[in-house]
Amino acid sequence: MKPNIVITMGDPAGVGPELALKALQDRHVRSLCNPVVIGDAGLLAFLARKLGLKRPGDSDVASVSVLDVKKLRAGVPQKEAGKAFVSYIEEAVFMTAIGDAAAMVTCPISKEAARKAGFPFPGHTEFIAHLTGTDDYVMMLGGTDLKVVLVTIHEAIRDVPGLITRRSILRTLRVTDRAFRTDFGMKRPRIAVCGLNPHAGEAGIFGDEEKKTIGPAVRKAMEEGINAIGPLPPDTVFYRAVRKKEFDCVVAMYHDQGLGPLKLLHFEDGVNATLGLPIIRTSVDHGTAYDIAWKGIASHRSLVAAIEMAVEMARNRQGAEKKAISLSLVCSPAFLFRA
Repeated sequence: MKPNIVITMGDPAGVGPELALKALQDRHVRSLCNPVVIGDAGLLAFLARKLGLKRPGDSDVASVSVLDVKKLRAGVPQKEAGKAFVSYIEEAVFMTAIGDAAAMVTCPISKEAARKAGFPFPGHTEFIAHLTGTDDYVMMLGGTDLKVVLVTIHEAIRDVPGLITRRSILRTLRVTDRAFRTDFGMKRPRIAVCGLNPHAGEAGIFGDEEKKTIGPAVRKAMEEGINAIGPLPPDTVFYRAVRKKEFDCVVAMYHDQGLGPLKLLHFEDGVNATLGLPIIRTSVDHGTAYDIAWKGIASHRSLVAAIEMAVEMARNRQGAEKKAISLSLVCSPAFLFRA
């Protein structure tokens, strides 16, 4: 039986609506799952006509917003668009949490439009974690050849050493190990841990974070039964993971350390997944692409890859014990656009 997968339309002024339309008419996607787009039926119908794409049926769309297409400007961050895409995320989390969908897949949003709408979260990940009451979660980006988890994400390089702690590394390893067992069906995932410095510090010559912080965290994880190894030299670990197939996942200390190698391999079909959530969430690994919004030239390859990964994770998690979900979506006064 094919799983139901909800796809948020993302920023209405970006490429998300076009990607969603293309996914709905993709035969491969239809063979994998029953896709439902959460968004704006009027805008999707308008764009389908404009771009010569098939108009989605009533069962293909859960329409949450009613945007004035005449006032909406393609490629421009707008307050109303921000409010709309936040409501799509809320609805997708709710549908996935109650079991109407096996997983949610998100199209890109604009941080500037979110700010204009009064959205107090850095992005999708933090908001979804808030809605599901999740404290321990990590960002994974990957494809068929390489999967990378980050200890720190969008941080200035000068701040990274202070943010790398035994606690943050151990938390990352615990979440990663658990998720790869549950969501990727691995009995004992092989996790490589990068050092921070060149040659993983070269016995302290190029820095002591490996000795003082990363090494002790990895050893503690190993004591807990996690199949981790490190710290390993960052300049060779990706070769070992990709060419020699020695590892299932690489944990990188900072953004570009992990995503440079990843995007060399998966620039067009990379997937962003949030590990540690009680629901399954994957996403495209690119932004709103305002410069090509509504032009009919956006590739939906990353969205297809995100759907493929969501289906894989949903099937692997089917037999796992269901987790209790605390939905602040319903009760929290902190942030609620539905009210």
